[in-house]
Amino acid sequence: MITYLYWIAVFVVVSAVFFGIGIKGKNWKVGSIVAILILLVGWGVYYFRLQQVFVKHYGGVMSIRVPEGQYHLGATWKDDNLWIENYDPKTNTCIFSEYSKGNLLQGKVTIKDCNPLTPQVVPNRANSQ
Repeated sequence: MITYLYWIAVFVVVSAVFFGIGIKGKNWKVGSIVAILILLVGWGVYYFRLQQVFVKHYGGVMSIRVPEGQYHLGATWKDDNLWIENYDPKTNTCIFSEYSKGNLLQGKVTIKDCNPLTPQVVPNRANSQ
């Protein structure tokens, strides 16, 4: 919900600037340029700063697609960055992928010979004595 409110506010400001400068001020070129700049700044602030903050703290909206051939195992937050755990059965690896703000600092941890989908056999210590 907060994501939609943010974008509504951005579009209201862009429309007001375009209307005020472009239509009322009769300066279409400047009104268009300023409106486009405000829209680009609004997009940049959202993508590089606010998207994950909105999702984590205020119930925002975000979509992530599981890569082809992998199985999703879990997700967790570390600070304001989202970590996703997937399993790739072809390579028998677990892949932890970080989705940071703006996806600039994406971390990736790969655990080899990880087979979380098969039940693990735990030795019975009572019978081994």
